[in-house]
Amino acid sequence: MDVTHTAEETADSDVTYYTLEEVKTHNTITDAWLIIHDKVYNVTSFLQEHPGGVEIVMMEAGADATESFESVGHSPDARGMLIQFYIGELQMDDQKDSAKEKLISTSDGSSSWITWLMHAIVAVVVGIMHRCYTKERKSS
Repeated sequence: MDVTHTAEETADSDVTYYTLEEVKTHNTITDAWLIIHDKVYNVTSFLQEHPGGVEIVMMEAGADATESFESVGHSPDARGMLIQFYIGELQMDDQKDSAKEKLISTSDGSSSWITWLMHAIVAVVVGIMHRCYTKERKSS
């Protein structure tokens, strides 16, 4: 694996950070990298073993495969297998804004509280509407 000048290591840890441009260059059957949840994986050695076939992985090679990976509904075992292919992280500047916002909003738990509250409000409103509708039908 040839790491070019766009990859950098932090002084604090052994994590290697890659730019999106660097990852994009690794999109061949002999050198395939994926980004899943802002982590970079070299899946070249796994291509022939992938249950869905080489073509499925190659459609995402050199790109962010998070959405595709999640939409398939991979098993916990499949998720665990990712560890062996992990090579680093996507640089913060290249991470998707939604991922950064999610990290910020959930760090204090406010996002999950708001989500729970919204679901509760919707449930109450639907309950009231149902009760009014069924009461009206009985009276007519």
